[in-house]
Amino acid sequence: MIHDIMPGTEDQLNKEVTTAYVGIDPTADSLHIGHLVSIMLLKHLQMAGHKPIALVGGATGMIGDPSFKAAERKLLTVEEVQHNVSCIRQQLAKFLDFDSPVNGAEICNNYDWMKDYLFLDFIRDVGKHITVNYMMTKDSVKKRLETGLSFTEFSYQLLQAYDYLTLYRTKGCRLQMGGSDQWGNITTGTELIRRMEGGEAYALTCPLITKADGTKFGKTEGGNVWLDPAKTSPYKFYQFWLNCSDVDAARYIRIFTLLSREEIEECERQHAEAPERRILQRALAKDITCRVHSQRDYDIAVSASELLFGKGTTEQLNSLDRATILSVFEGVPQFTVARSTIEQGVSLIDLAAETGMFASKGEIRRELKQNSISVNKAKVGEDCRLTAADVLSCGSILVQKGKKSYYLLNVE
Repeated sequence: MIHDIMPGTEDQLNKEVTTAYVGIDPTADSLHIGHLVSIMLLKHLQMAGHKPIALVGGATGMIGDPSFKAAERKLLTVEEVQHNVSCIRQQLAKFLDFDSPVNGAEICNNYDWMKDYLFLDFIRDVGKHITVNYMMTKDSVKKRLETGLSFTEFSYQLLQAYDYLTLYRTKGCRLQMGGSDQWGNITTGTELIRRMEGGEAYALTCPLITKADGTKFGKTEGGNVWLDPAKTSPYKFYQFWLNCSDVDAARYIRIFTLLSREEIEECERQHAEAPERRILQRALAKDITCRVHSQRDYDIAVSASELLFGKGTTEQLNSLDRATILSVFEGVPQFTVARSTIEQGVSLIDLAAETGMFASKGEIRRELKQNSISVNKAKVGEDCRLTAADVLSCGSILVQKGKKSYYLLNVE
């Protein structure tokens, strides 16, 4: 998990309980799995006896970090940022122990010390200590010079350095961690601490995670994979990890889980013996889904996967809520049926033709004769009638043709 590390960092961590922080810009009201790498750094740090700080950038989030981005971000309002900060706080509590009397985690917001800091005071107190020449040497700045870099974004480097200085002064923070694209910003902070305080501070960055095929990690056709279940359902979250390639799974399981080296190597051994069982992917998906969501959400996701890709049962279908059903069967043809029609009882053959689920009564009769139609995972014959008893707890009826063709009847 280490990309770059400043000389002396390991000595500092071995010498004493060290306070370290990671910065998170609240550009959305949820973290996504791209944030998990630096959060796992904080988790491991705390497990090793050190004190983690999550710095939520309520102030810097209103500007946007230019590091290795092709264009400037949309600026957020104070209200938008504060709402996002509140949501992120709740998600971080799933990973970090905030109650330990020795090394309990803290959340800080740089808006607290920046909101009343006058611009003239800032450039006089802080700006004079870091030269433009120094700032221009950073790769994150150099890569943007051709396309253009506003002064607002250029100032981000100083603002992040001042955050580090403030946490050094108020919390005794001696280490900042982040993604490898943050190296320039972090080392500017260590330089500011050296020049203004005569102190020693350190830097550690982790690699930016990519997929083995070179595509961006954490992105799907639907966009980011979020930690908020309202943005990415636990089922889709579980599926993201389950569908990783073997190469990616072997890497991700070391970064995103808390499994021991021995457990991981045993998973790899079993996986090599029977790759089709996807042992690595299943261990990875279970560990991370349980921690981000819950054991219950994981169990539901597994049941949902079995329904779609395995045999599954009517009981499993009935255990799923409406949101999970819609998530699992997203993209399959859906039809609305009046509740009164179902309560009176209706022939599946008639209903299939009326709704357009099948092209004609003749087509569904042929499928029924071939024993290839199931209702709620149970095989049915030509005399099948749908009644209120067939409506699942989620308010739908699932019709299946063969192994992979599904139809969802939503009873309203």
